[in-house]
Parts: sequence; structure tokens; C-alpha cells
Amino acid sequence: MSGGWAARLSTRLRARPSVGAVTASLIDEIDANRERWMLWSPVAFGLGAAGYLELRAEPSWALLAGLAAGLAILAALIGRRSATGLSVVLVLATFLAAGALAGKVRSHAVAAPILAGERTVMTIDGFVVDVVSPGAGGPRLLIAPVRISRLAPEDTPKRVRVTVEAEDIPAPGQAIRLRAMLGPPPPPAAPGAYDFARDAWFHGVGGVGFAIGQSQPATLDPPPWRLRAAMAVNAFRWRLASRIVEDMGVARGGVAAAMVTGHEAWITQDQTDAMRASGLAHILSISGLHMAIVGGFAFGLVRLLIAAWPWAALRVPGKKVAAVAGLAAVATYLVISGAPPPALRAAITATVAFAAILFDRQAITLHGLAIAALVILIVQPESAGAPGFQMSFAATAALVALAEAWPRPVREISAPWWIRAIQGALSWLAVSVGASFVAGMATGPFAMQHFNRVAVWGLPANLLVAPLSSFVIMPFLALGAALEPFGLGRPFLAIAGWGIAAMMGIANGFASAGGAQKVVASGPPFTLALAFVGLMLLCLWRGRLRWLGAPLALAVALWPRAAPPDAWIAPDGTTAAVRQGREAVLLRPDARRFGAELWSRRRGLTLPDSAAPSPLYACDRRACAPAAGAPVALALSWSKAAPDADGLAAMCAEAEIVVLRGVAPSIPPACRDRIVLDADDFAAGGAAELYRRGGEWWIVWAQPLRGVRPWTGPPPEPRWMPDGPMTRSPNAKAF
Repeated sequence: MSGGWAARLSTRLRARPSVGAVTASLIDEIDANRERWMLWSPVAFGLGAAGYLELRAEPSWALLAGLAAGLAILAALIGRRSATGLSVVLVLATFLAAGALAGKVRSHAVAAPILAGERTVMTIDGFVVDVVSPGAGGPRLLIAPVRISRLAPEDTPKRVRVTVEAEDIPAPGQAIRLRAMLGPPPPPAAPGAYDFARDAWFHGVGGVGFAIGQSQPATLDPPPWRLRAAMAVNAFRWRLASRIVEDMGVARGGVAAAMVTGHEAWITQDQTDAMRASGLAHILSISGLHMAIVGGFAFGLVRLLIAAWPWAALRVPGKKVAAVAGLAAVATYLVISGAPPPALRAAITATVAFAAILFDRQAITLHGLAIAALVILIVQPESAGAPGFQMSFAATAALVALAEAWPRPVREISAPWWIRAIQGALSWLAVSVGASFVAGMATGPFAMQHFNRVAVWGLPANLLVAPLSSFVIMPFLALGAALEPFGLGRPFLAIAGWGIAAMMGIANGFASAGGAQKVVASGPPFTLALAFVGLMLLCLWRGRLRWLGAPLALAVALWPRAAPPDAWIAPDGTTAAVRQGREAVLLRPDARRFGAELWSRRRGLTLPDSAAPSPLYACDRRACAPAAGAPVALALSWSKAAPDADGLAAMCAEAEIVVLRGVAPSIPPACRDRIVLDADDFAAGGAAELYRRGGEWWIVWAQPLRGVRPWTGPPPEPRWMPDGPMTRSPNAKAF
């Protein structure tokens, strides 16, 4: 018996592959992927562009241009001698450097004045360019100012964004005069959080604020022709959206207008919350899904009509004519949607697919996706840092890779119709489940890192809504929108409205289910890069080595989270929040709530829905003081004028951390063993997170993580400049 065991062990040892065999297998697999190396070019280019965006200091032109040119020359010299692994690495390194250089070029090209200092009441004379997506305060106008009071022409921003009342929304193209509280684009709400000012920089927005009173018509000189053309298109979009809402009603028409024109002014907060909780929020924003449905519907309809006409079927290349129709539909939809960045990216991808049909190439391939992604990144390298592009590119790559690997079904010969119907239904169900699962897994790391939400019921909700969206809502919305200017679109919009009502019923049902949405803390920044590389390895590599990407793809989900901070302070010191267990307690629930929500989700904390003041802090009209049982003894004064020495001493007697919106006077003796943060600190550091570690307080500031970049404005000149995480001596103010 022992001899038999020994024989089996010897057989297994002999069967175990040797080191040489493993090495040979790896070399063969690498050789098998030689033709797929160029699929990694947009990955490297995007990583370079994203790296440029994350730098804390602006790199010089000479450094980026010299690095890109040097790597390109070196790659060309080595590539001419032999196509070795080194040449491949150098080519990808060249794309990496080129991505960073493209980001620098784009940042320089869009440079425009930015407002400086605190928000101030100003009078704007300008043209309404568009009605953009509403914010937490209500509808918002994008205005091209001709002049702004208190500003010289050379200091006037190219665009400003102003929140207005719902009943005061002038149509695009109108010349208006508006008084508004204006200031620079807001900095990150928390250290390491999304930088709104960077996004505004690349969109040419140099000031944001809210209107004071109603807008008035103004008499201005005619704008440049490009601005007139853009406003004419946006005016048409606004009229179309208004007519859709008028025909369908606000409840259904608001969703329809958002899906057709991109205008979300009529969508209620309840609808937005339900779509987010059910994992269907992506349907409200125009993206690749909408472009694919509209373009595919036009392609399929034209091809069907040609095939149904025998004369045309024999004489016309139906597939190519249908591809031209698809291109026209995509271009038209891009204009009607206002060409937001997600729609523009999707249009480029669809154009590459239809162009492949015209040139007798396979329409949907990873090579086509790589070309589309590279074009997008060359035109808009800032897209590499945008959550929308990251999620759409990852999802599309995963779906195309799934299509490549999906087994082709064997067609039955002379099978009864009911058998073919069952097989078709099962096949469609398998494809839908597979596609939804793969797309969800591909976008999951980005949703966790950027939005800190996980929709538990997202997969079944998307499976139920997919046929509604693909076969009812979008096709009939497309027909209705095309015929609405002629007064013939109402019947088609009515059918789309039934589909929207069913979709909202599904969304409300899943949103009200138990535990529909989970809050997930963001991982360290590098985990998202690891997850992206892992996803690309799974999608682009052929062979067993692709599975090395699986643990990398799960980096955001599995990486251990550090203990959340004990307190957060808004960038201007007007509000603060403290942590109590896994909940965030707001000192001012009615102020800066949007920023507090972003911070709490980013750290995996829940925020109470109620706007009632917390009993843990005693607050009046100007200040809050800690009560008995407060998790952090933090006092807050949000008056622009800081308390006098006696008032500050009284605050220090009740709290170990004192936050002042204004500039503190001389520090009284009662505050010598307290941490006092005032306007100078926030001007230099921005938002702050406070950690209690071993009897000391550590502060992480937002501004040092941003660095000094074009979108951060000129560096402040306060009494001190924070340098990353820093400890506060218990007996000194931060200088």
C-alpha cells in the first residue's frame, strides 16, 4: 500500500511543470499578446493625463516635452533593431509622457480669469449660454458675462455659473442683468475629495454664486458668432425640453427632457434619490447607453426598411446606408443633448463603430474602443480624471471583452418556432445578466471611490429596466423628439411616458427595499489606479495571466480603511461636523449640507436626514458650544467678525478646539492650551479633518493636497502655510 502511495506521489511530481516549462509558457503567452500591445496605448496615455492632474506643482514645458520626445526617439531607435519587450515598454512610456504633456497643453489652452477672494455682491451683464444641471440650491444658469461690476475687462471670467430661483429661468440666448453673490469656484469639500475648481477650470467657469433678486432684460452688443450659434442650439434644446414637459407632465416629462436634451431642471429630488438608491441614476445622464440605443435604433430601422423594399435590397448596400443613418442620428442627438462630455465621448465611440462598418471592418472591437478612447483623451485629456469617463471606458471595455469571449450559439436546423423562441429568450436573459453583472463589476470600484454608494439591488433593477429603456423609452423618445417641432410627437411621447412611469415604479420599489443603498468609505487614492490596471488586465490580456488582474481589480473594495477622522471643518470655517461612532453629527444642519454629505460619505459615515439641531451642541444665531456628552469638545463661531478677547476666552473655557470664521484677535491666556483655527488658517489650508491620536490632535488640510496649480488660484499669503498632516501643540495656535 505504501508502495502504491509512493508511486502516485512520484507520478504527480513528474507531472508537475518544471521552471523551464513555466517560463516557456509565459513567453508563449506574451508572444500571443504581441498584436494587442497597442490596446494599452490609451491606458498609458490616460494614466499620464491623470498623473498630470494629480501633481501638486505645475510641471515645466521643457520637462514634459523633453521627456516625451526623448522616450519617443529611444523607442524608435530600439524598435528598429528588434521588437523586444523593452521597445514595447518604451512605447507605452512614451504614451504615458504624451498624456501628461497633453494635459499641460489643454490646461494652458483653456486658461481664463478666475475670481479671487471671498464672495461679493456683483452685477452681471451678459448672455445666458445655457440652463445647466441644477445644484443643491436650485436651477443654475451658465452666463457669458460682458461686464461684471468691480472687475476690469481683463479680470472678467469667460463664464460664470449662477443659481437662480425656479420661477426665474431665462431662456438661453437672452441678454440679462443680474445681481449675484459671486466668488471663485469652490475648493474640495474635504481633503482629497473631488476638486470642483479643477472641473470648472477646464469648462471655462471662473466664478460661481447665487442670484439676489430677479434677473432683468439688458441691452448688449451682439455677441461673437460662435457664442450666438451655441446659444441658438441651446435655445432650441430648451424649447424642446419645455414642450416635452408640457406634453408629458412634470412627473414623466422631467425625466424625458433629461434623457433627450440633458436638462434636469424638472427632475424632483425624490426621483433623483430613488434612481440613485436603485442603481438606475446612469439612465438620467446622457451617456454611451443613450447614444448606443439611438444610433442602434436608427441603424436597425433603416436597414429593415431597405430589406423590406425588394428594389432597394437588390441595389443598395443596406448595411452601409444604415451606418450613415446611425452616424446622422448620433450627430443629431449629440447636438440636441448639448454635447456634454459623456455624450461627446459616447458619440466618438459610436462614430468609430459606424465608420468601421463603412470600411468593412468589425464594428465592435477592443481596437475600435482603443482608437475612440485615444481620440477622446487627446481632445480632452482632463477626461482621464473624470468619474464619467473612467466608468464608461471601464464598462465598455468589459462589455467588448465579454463579447469577444462569449460563446457563439449553435443554430438549430428546422427546429419548431416555440423551441427557437424559448432558446432566444434564454439566450437574451443570459446575455442581459452577464452584461449587467460585468458592467456593474467594472464600474463598481469607481462608484465606491468617487460616490461612496453601492446600490444593493442595482443588478435586478437594471435587468428589469433594460428592455424598457432599449425598446420603449429611448426609441419612442427619439421619434417623439424628432416630430415634436412639427407638432406630431405627442403620441410617441405618450408611449415613452408609459415606459418612464414603469421605470420610476421599479426604481421606487427597489429604493424602498431594505438596505437598498450602502455607504462605502473611499480607499487610499492609489487603490483606484490599481483597480483600473487590474480591470484592463482582465479585459485586454489573452491567456491565464489575465487573472492576475482580479485581485488588483478588487483593491478599492478590499483595501483596509483607516479610522475615520474625529471632526471635519468646512473650507471657509462656517460649519463643522464630528464623528459619533459611524454617524456624523452636524453642528449646523442647515448650512453647507452638501459639503458635509460629501465628507461623511467619503469617510463611510451616515448623516441624519433630519435638519434639527443636535442636542450634543448648544447653538444660537452665531455660535455653537459643546454640551455634555459631545464626542468632540468643539466650539464654532460662524460670524464674519470673530469674538472679542473675552468671548474667545469663554469659548476656550468650554472647548478644546475653537473654530472661527473670522480672524482671531490676540490669543487670551485661557486659549493657550487650546487649538484655535481662524480665517487665516482656512485661507491657507482649506477644509480640514482632525484626528485624535495619542492625546494629540492631528490635522489634514485640503490645500496642500491640491498644491499650487492653475485652477487653485494664486497661493495665499497668510501667516503660515500647512505642509500636509501636522500636529498641533496643545499650547500654541497654528502659525
